[in-house]
Amino acid sequence: MNYKETLDFLYSRLPMFQNLGKVAYKKDLTNTIRLLGFLGNPHLGKQWIHVGGTNGKGSVSSTLASILIENGYSTGLYTSPHLIDFRERIQVDGQLIDQEFVTDFTQRILPILDEIQPSFFELSVAMAFDYFRFKNIDIGVIEVGLGGRLDSTNVISPLFSVITNVSWDHMDLLGDTLTKIAFEKGGIIKENTPIILGPMDNEAHAELQRQAMERNALVIDSDEVDVPVNWTEQFALQGIYQRENLKTIYNATQQINAVFSLKSEKTLLGLRNIAANSGLRGRWEVFSNNPFIVADTAHNFPGVQQTMQQLQTMEFNGKIHIVWGMVSDKDRGKILGLLPKSAKYYFCKPSVMRGLDAKELALESENHGLIGNYFQSVAEAIDAAKTNLTNEDALYIGGSTFVVADALRVL
Repeated sequence: MNYKETLDFLYSRLPMFQNLGKVAYKKDLTNTIRLLGFLGNPHLGKQWIHVGGTNGKGSVSSTLASILIENGYSTGLYTSPHLIDFRERIQVDGQLIDQEFVTDFTQRILPILDEIQPSFFELSVAMAFDYFRFKNIDIGVIEVGLGGRLDSTNVISPLFSVITNVSWDHMDLLGDTLTKIAFEKGGIIKENTPIILGPMDNEAHAELQRQAMERNALVIDSDEVDVPVNWTEQFALQGIYQRENLKTIYNATQQINAVFSLKSEKTLLGLRNIAANSGLRGRWEVFSNNPFIVADTAHNFPGVQQTMQQLQTMEFNGKIHIVWGMVSDKDRGKILGLLPKSAKYYFCKPSVMRGLDAKELALESENHGLIGNYFQSVAEAIDAAKTNLTNEDALYIGGSTFVVADALRVL
């Protein structure tokens, strides 16, 4: 198979969370352990940083990788989901995994696919570790996919772990209280291994503190961190929610410095060059200022709350337009209640199987006082919005990671 045929094979053969939702979620590590064993356990003998949390884990992972790269260390980065190209998930020194490696890896594991029947995510995690061994990296930054305790990435022994925050998301899989969700997220806390906690709710913090005490793990809190002014000035990510992430990133660099020497001027370059070094997209990404056009992957209550706060505190002489789509298995009511009723809406369906029908979303949104038209694709919604924009207007694109993914193809 060539690269395209390989991807088509993997997408069709393996259950994929972004298409199927919780049906594709495997609640144990058995498949991952068996896959890694078949590959000779490539995750062993390397230095890792493990990053989990509800929101911000992708930003924190990408920023830490960027800092390490600028400091001259060969750095692996594993994140999910991808926005446009599968290879975004697996990078070394800012370069996407080679197409040839994806094809070769798939050929090598074909003999055990029927026996193990892994999910798409389980296979991609195994591929990442195999690639990082092949590239002989110095250190890898590994983002948790979902939860933590039973996530496929939870097979590593990291230098330290990070939990950015704990909030409401994936309650059908992780639990219906913050304590239950924190229990799952805290599964990445390892014995005698530091855990960095981002600012979060007291209930969640208490559960993580309890788990850390059980495992004799040093807790490093980020609430009261004073981030240097030059860090704030150089930090490329402009969403207001990134202020909390920056505190967590600062604490993480102090832990990295105990093993890998970081130079301050190189670290500042890392903060500035996040997009170039990691390909991170869709985090308060501004495409135009006149009119103002921005996209953000926020898709749960706390994330949307912060992006709407930022949008509505900006000064526009014109009108706010919002291209909005969601997946069908989200708890939508509370999220829709955060959106401004004065905005003009363009409801759409993201191009994944879980995408919620645009007409259904529009009708549901009317119950929250949100009025607009509906479109069968993100591209159509953006085109319609653009025809109505003046230079004094603002256009926000979001509601789902997959809406932003579709938008990037257009914008």
